[in-house]
Amino acid sequence: MSITRFSRGMVPIGLLALVLSGCSDPVDVSAGNESAAGNEQEMVQELHDRLPAKIRDSGKLVSAQAGQFPPYHYLDANKKDVGSSIQLGEALADILGVDFETVTVQSLPGVLSGIEAGRYDFSIGPIGDFAERQKSVDFVDYIQEFVAFAVQHGNPENIQGLQDICGIRVAVQAGGSAEEVAREQSERCVSEGSPAADVKAFQDQNAAILSVRSGRTDAFFSSQAPLTYFAQQAPDQLEVAAGGQSNGFDDLRQGMVVPKDSELGTVLLEALQRLYENGTYERIMTEAGLETEILPEPGINLGADL
Repeated sequence: MSITRFSRGMVPIGLLALVLSGCSDPVDVSAGNESAAGNEQEMVQELHDRLPAKIRDSGKLVSAQAGQFPPYHYLDANKKDVGSSIQLGEALADILGVDFETVTVQSLPGVLSGIEAGRYDFSIGPIGDFAERQKSVDFVDYIQEFVAFAVQHGNPENIQGLQDICGIRVAVQAGGSAEEVAREQSERCVSEGSPAADVKAFQDQNAAILSVRSGRTDAFFSSQAPLTYFAQQAPDQLEVAAGGQSNGFDDLRQGMVVPKDSELGTVLLEALQRLYENGTYERIMTEAGLETEILPEPGINLGADL
């Protein structure tokens, strides 16, 4: 795993153009985020004092990340983790009076189990909030999201919704909720007399989107925001299909993940509410092109079951 350290006051680089020529390619740093410095916040001593002792003693808040998830988080040309979630994490850390650090973990299940086991403080995410996951961890939700498909330009398989994946090759991120929904739909395909979907799990977003671009899969089923971002970077090759629909999900919420029943969840929520009130949250989201993903009010465990 790799570690990226952000000291308090350090200005994180903003949303930049993603290089999509390979699954491990970094982001091409061609410009900075003009208002990144505007994301710096004043420390709130009362919230700092309520942090778990481990975080206060270390002086850092460690976020586990499951690979790249643009535009929320991804690697720039200097192999540093950047994006809207990273900006949000840095702003939260300023309020809490600690440094912000990211640790890259191989998979989403590794992130969740690591937080549950206490190996990582939390994940800035965003990660899908579902009742089943709430049994072992808590969520501080700050995103409302749809799930859609990234397909080759022209949508050759004519995917209009989840029901259309029968008999085609569908890429998903390993261990994510979209994988579960896709596999359940594949079973429905068979029960209704249609061919099963060939669901292929990839460790990260870049590998999955590359499989569509190279023709190894027909569609990538994932959160609409990063799919829109990928399509914007390669409009002659990719497009988003079946956007703005439930596609097997109801009231999808995403957010930070914290240990179950930890005071950290409440502290992060109160810090996040300050970013809502002073306009930092909206500014970060808007600059990343995530206006439709803005959650009007943050909260803990807002997600519903699948």
